[in-house]
Amino acid sequence: MTRATAVRAVLAVAVLLASVFITLTMSPRLGLDLQGGTRIVLQARDTATVEADRETTDRTLEVLRQRIDSLGVSEPTLTRSGEDRIIVELPDVQDPRQAAEVIGRTAQLTFHAVEGEGADQPEEKTPAPESTADPESTADPAPDTDPAPDTDPAPDTDPDPDPDRLTLPDEQGRLLALGEPRLSGAGVEDATAAFDPQGGAGWTVSLEFRKGAGQDWKKLTGEAACHPAGDDRRRVAIVLDEKVISSPQVDPSVGCRAGLPSGATQITGSFSADEARDLALLIKGGALPVPVEIVEQRTVGPTLGAAAIDASAQAALIGAAATALFITVVYRLFGALAAVALGAYGLISYAALVALGVTLTLPGLAGFVLAIGMAVDANVLVFERAREECADRPTRSLRSALTTGFRKAWSAVADSNATTLIAAGLLFFLGSGPVKGFGVTLAIGVVASMFSALVIARALTEIAANSRFVSDYRGVNGIGRPGAVRTWLVRKDPKLFRRSARWLVVSAALVVVAVAGIVVRGVDLGVEFTGGRLVEYSTSRPVDVESARDSIAAAGFGDAEVTTAGDGDLSVRTGKLDNDGEHALRAALAEEGGETTKVRDELIGPSLGDELRRNALIALGVAVAVQLAYLAVRFRWTFAVASVVAMVHDVILVVGAFAWLGRPVDGIFLAALLTVIGYSVNDSVVVFDRVRELWGANRRTPLDTIARRAVLQTVPRTVNTGMGALFILAALAVLGGDSLADFALALLIGIVVGTWSSVFTAVPGALALERSAKAPPPPAPGKGKGTPRGKARAARRDPLDNGARV
Repeated sequence: MTRATAVRAVLAVAVLLASVFITLTMSPRLGLDLQGGTRIVLQARDTATVEADRETTDRTLEVLRQRIDSLGVSEPTLTRSGEDRIIVELPDVQDPRQAAEVIGRTAQLTFHAVEGEGADQPEEKTPAPESTADPESTADPAPDTDPAPDTDPAPDTDPDPDPDRLTLPDEQGRLLALGEPRLSGAGVEDATAAFDPQGGAGWTVSLEFRKGAGQDWKKLTGEAACHPAGDDRRRVAIVLDEKVISSPQVDPSVGCRAGLPSGATQITGSFSADEARDLALLIKGGALPVPVEIVEQRTVGPTLGAAAIDASAQAALIGAAATALFITVVYRLFGALAAVALGAYGLISYAALVALGVTLTLPGLAGFVLAIGMAVDANVLVFERAREECADRPTRSLRSALTTGFRKAWSAVADSNATTLIAAGLLFFLGSGPVKGFGVTLAIGVVASMFSALVIARALTEIAANSRFVSDYRGVNGIGRPGAVRTWLVRKDPKLFRRSARWLVVSAALVVVAVAGIVVRGVDLGVEFTGGRLVEYSTSRPVDVESARDSIAAAGFGDAEVTTAGDGDLSVRTGKLDNDGEHALRAALAEEGGETTKVRDELIGPSLGDELRRNALIALGVAVAVQLAYLAVRFRWTFAVASVVAMVHDVILVVGAFAWLGRPVDGIFLAALLTVIGYSVNDSVVVFDRVRELWGANRRTPLDTIARRAVLQTVPRTVNTGMGALFILAALAVLGGDSLADFALALLIGIVVGTWSSVFTAVPGALALERSAKAPPPPAPGKGKGTPRGKARAARRDPLDNGARV
């Protein structure tokens, strides 16, 4: 065993032991789409005086945290997203009406001077509630208080009331005319409910003001104190969400213009304990620096998340077992060692997700499963290279062929994984919600697969290659002899690109069919891109679509679209529908289907739908531009343009296939589409990497001959890698249910068309571009500009070859 092999083995054992420790001692952090619960996205809005920037959004978040804590939700999570959005996650909350009601108190808490009775006052007037204000008290509604004694002269009436001023009913329904807001909720420091047994005031609410707001409060109460006791104008109105939550009178002991000097107020009245606590919560929790609007709301039932986890686990086990069996059959002993490394990859990537605290979402879980099938790519590239070395020089040692295989495959491995990382980065930065989790999982999977292939699998295969038995029996090790596919292709030697234009015609025809589907059938944009609400229900009794549609229409939801979903479930899609409307809709279904359970609920505001749709197009455009830039740097511009054309070809075909099939296009589909982009470029990179190598070594050979050889040499890798991913995706499509079926279907189509386009679209396109290009062929490997000939030859020498010849 060489020193390098020993270092790899020790590093592999250390990482695996750490991964086992993390797996046994830490639990994964599940997203709401897996554990069940409600996710609400809030958009902060500007006001006439306050801008919804990062600072005010952070203050708003803290206020909302206090509101939600009052609900008693277990481990709620609130985070700021961007400059002016807040994401609220409420585990195990299946009916979000109460949460939305608490969060939905979006107006600012304001304090107003009362200017008198409001217009259209009823003839029978209810006495105004009395809440006394003294220097050490705050204000809250006092619904059961007695009217204040009329000790002062009757107030003057307003001869010409302003019809445009704010008029709201007080706690007992009497209309009050209110002045402009004099103080906002941002000035509230704290609000607490307390029982006062000594003063005999019972339950009171104490309100503390911040330093600057205390002066405004003093001025407001001082002006109100200039009116006689019992006069409406001696009251101060506290307004939340255009509702008067308290309108106490200033205590008679407070003099005109004197106000409450301490900046604190205590409201007294006939409060019960619950009334006092609720009002304190309204005043403290209602002090939002800026108003917020619910732009997205998703609810997932616990059974759906548990079913998704079970389905993904089964798909992972079945797909991984099929992939391991396949590479073992193809590559014999070395394939079995690669299967061991594949299992190590699964352990390492899972431990990395847990250790980094990544929230595992449903798309992320699918990405984790998919990466298992894609993790064999590097091993397949290396083994195919080693087979070529053994075929070219049958007498060389197995260890030498394997080392050369790792060295020559490195360029293709690095480029193909870089393009996948670019796709993962775009998913994270341009995706939304759970799709971000898919990008993180995919990126971690790429890094873990590189480690498992280049460290673990290499250490295992190098140790095996040192065995005399493995080295002598070429049929056992799996790389000593060329594979059946390669042997058949070499014997047939098909002239693929004698008329390369015909392949471009076939690809163009496929694009025309796909575009026709998009134009004729249209793209069924999901609620995520159009806005509206999509709810999935499970009923205790079977209900057909027509009966469900009739029941919902009778309840007043005639525009709702009803379809089947899952195992007998019903999916209802509507336009604007609030939580109370959803409750009524569910009740209408329950009359027909018995006990009705909400399985999934998605609400997207129209503004967010437009934004997500726009971001999806931006993501696709950026993906094309970034991949083109990367390929232009790593390859000739003709190869880069041809690869991007093939990539756009794949995107159009996948979208067109979904249009013809009538499948929805949503955020998870976008994640699949960006993954297809990475996979398509991955395949093209492998082919063009071989074209570059062969062309540099045979500069006088016609390019179409070079391209044909490159394709025939890389077909085994393309087929074997694609089979690994297809096993996983087929298992996801069959076992994943509706949640993952469309995702798996999009990737299945994408892998098939991506494999086709990398050979029959990208290569013919590059040949057509090269005919008009004037650039010379690439330099031979190791013969770059300024490289001496002797050093180039030395650089290509096998590291285990001492140069001796007989």
